[in-house]
Amino acid sequence: MAAMTECLKANNKFVYVSLLVIQTLVLLIDFIPGASPYTHWLTPPVALFLGLAFALLCGQAHPKFNKKTSKYLLQYSVVGLGFGMNLHAALASGKEGMEFTILSVVGTMLIGWFIGRKVLKVDRDTSYLISSGTAICGGSAIAAVGPVLRAKDSEMSVALGTIFVLNAIALFVFPVIGHWLGMSQHEFGTWAAIAIHDTSSVVGAGAAYGEEALKVATTIKLTRALWIIPLAFVTSFLFKSKGQKVSIPWFIFFFILAMVVNTYLLTGVPQVGQTINYIARKGLTITLFFIGASLSRDVLKSVGIKPLVQGVLLWMVISLGTLAYIYWF
Repeated sequence: MAAMTECLKANNKFVYVSLLVIQTLVLLIDFIPGASPYTHWLTPPVALFLGLAFALLCGQAHPKFNKKTSKYLLQYSVVGLGFGMNLHAALASGKEGMEFTILSVVGTMLIGWFIGRKVLKVDRDTSYLISSGTAICGGSAIAAVGPVLRAKDSEMSVALGTIFVLNAIALFVFPVIGHWLGMSQHEFGTWAAIAIHDTSSVVGAGAAYGEEALKVATTIKLTRALWIIPLAFVTSFLFKSKGQKVSIPWFIFFFILAMVVNTYLLTGVPQVGQTINYIARKGLTITLFFIGASLSRDVLKSVGIKPLVQGVLLWMVISLGTLAYIYWF
């Protein structure tokens, strides 16, 4: 039995490495002029699906590697995307969505508290973590607020699992709904940035929808992610957890710096920024494979029905609320 288990693990690792190598080669081949007809099939949603399929069928092959690599590769990719954006256009997009961002963050936290604590009776910390992840930027917000809240590992796992499941669904469903509703690039980018939890899925959905949607979604989402800092301090005040370290998402500031460099220093050589941006998109695709490969059957089992229901209901409220804002205001 032990020998069979080791054999299965070895086979799983072989499949994992094979999938990773194939995707990397496809993305590298895409740099060859004229090769795009043969490589265009590898999109962010496809990479996520491959990761999910592997995790659910074979289990997690390298969980620590997946987690660490996806975290840093996402940050580097997001910074790289900044080299493809103009600062003035980004500020205009961020300013336009700022008022609703403030309203939605505060509103989501309050509605999440009501649904989780009053309706479903989810434990305090798990409910608060799910609300935080939905209100701001998914796993990053949960990872930042959790230590301040002094949440248990089990509570963190349940909250992260809930948000992760909904993120995976959103990456596939949102572009389809956007096309069905006939949303413009700007409308979809705004909707995705506010209604999808994690930055990775927001950027992935935006990239799947179009160039302008990607720019709008990334800018608004990262502006929204800055709310991690005040939320952590408010959490510390509400739950009396002074002295806890607040995790600041520094990569957001490097993203802004990249936009500044692209806008003012690379105007004479736009191909430099375009090349970095192109590489960043390829990095994002691989990132989504790593993220998908992190969702195992054990993660799904740990979620439980009540936290998942809270996450789904809260997600529906913010998704429909954002659509109403986009079409009526």
